[in-house]
Amino acid sequence: MLKVVSNTTPIISLLKLSQIDILKKLYGKISIPKAVYKEIECGKNKGYYQDLSKIDWIKIQEIQDKKALKYFLDLDAGEAEAIVLATEIGADLIIIDEKLGRFHAKHTDLSITGTMGVLLKAKSKGLITQIKPLILELIDKDVWLSKKLIETILAKAGEGTIVG
Repeated sequence: MLKVVSNTTPIISLLKLSQIDILKKLYGKISIPKAVYKEIECGKNKGYYQDLSKIDWIKIQEIQDKKALKYFLDLDAGEAEAIVLATEIGADLIIIDEKLGRFHAKHTDLSITGTMGVLLKAKSKGLITQIKPLILELIDKDVWLSKKLIETILAKAGEGTIVG
């Protein structure tokens, strides 16, 4: 089984889409650092909130090397701990969306995907039939996605474009 670590934004995006189970179907289990758990707990009053500690296939882990965080001072706590945890457990994949976090993850030799990559993989495995409605739903739920990213993902998914 693959070792997969996720940052906060992909989990929140999938929660907003009511598609968090895609992670279980694709990867079996995922790990998140304590900082990611705490960031999601800050949204307890949000309509999409779920207590991740009650989901048996999500493992909340403490990072061991707290000193390693000093190398990621330009990242938020969740991103920094996700990268450190992924390196500590020898993760096969880290799910991270933010550009700067992805930059750091690449430079620690981690394999990277993001929310859109997860949705593409889910479509290729037949778990979802279309990505375009999910992208539109994310935009409607205040998730910012660049026009370039949207067009790239839709092209890869064979779903045309979003005009406007």
